Amino acid sequence: MLKLQARLVMKRFGIPSYLLDYNSAWNPLLTTGLASPEVCKSEIIGGIFRDPLRRGKKGMIDVKVLEKYGARRLELKKDEFIFYEGDEALYYFQVMSGSVKMVTNSSQGQEFIQGIFGANTSFGEPPLFSGFNYPSGAVALEPSVLMRLPKEKFFQLLKENFDIHLKLDQVLCQRLKYKSLVLSEISFSDPEHRIMTLLNYLKKEGSNINKSDKYQVPFTRQQIADMTGLRVETVIRAVKKLEDDGKLKIVGHKIQL
Repeated sequence: MLKLQARLVMKRFGIPSYLLDYNSAWNPLLTTGLASPEVCKSEIIGGIFRDPLRRGKKGMIDVKVLEKYGARRLELKKDEFIFYEGDEALYYFQVMSGSVKMVTNSSQGQEFIQGIFGANTSFGEPPLFSGFNYPSGAVALEPSVLMRLPKEKFFQLLKENFDIHLKLDQVLCQRLKYKSLVLSEISFSDPEHRIMTLLNYLKKEGSNINKSDKYQVPFTRQQIADMTGLRVETVIRAVKKLEDDGKLKIVGHKIQL
């Protein structure tokens, strides 16, 4: 019954069902995690956007553990690519400082940001588990330092550290929820609704934000456009309209809620 429920969820989000096969690194964690709302809920409550958009230390693998299994530091310059769309997935990556964005480009050249990953986050794991090439590229948004662990060593780490394995399963729940939200908003909503949905979630899931505090959005208009599938000109007009409607404020060119 659990496996059937998990397969239905995976089908909904487009995850290959063979991840549940006996030899899969995600079996039985996906079977239990995807079929159990409680497993996902514990992490989702901590922040739907914290994984795609700068999650905290909770999901980070300890640096000493990574080094024990052979991880090496990788220093990047701003705009330097870690991997390109279509590259083979050979490493586990974890951000130590700086930030990285994963991007997909349309045939018209429009960039869509799949996620922005700051310090203490990892990215690009799904291709490691299921054996497909990267569907998106990853590039440093600023000078950054990563830890890079070879695929074989990463699997060994997971096999020998079940608690880390389980945390990654919870991270996957967050990402599935985020993708579901983004796909729904892009498919059915007008620009103002898309933007407000994104901003409200960012505010709700921001660290140490009280209801009475003003939340300053940490992203540019261009980044908001790339996260919502809109053109930057559309975002600028929509944000101005939202300000006129009293749904947000612009303070020093920054958006506040």
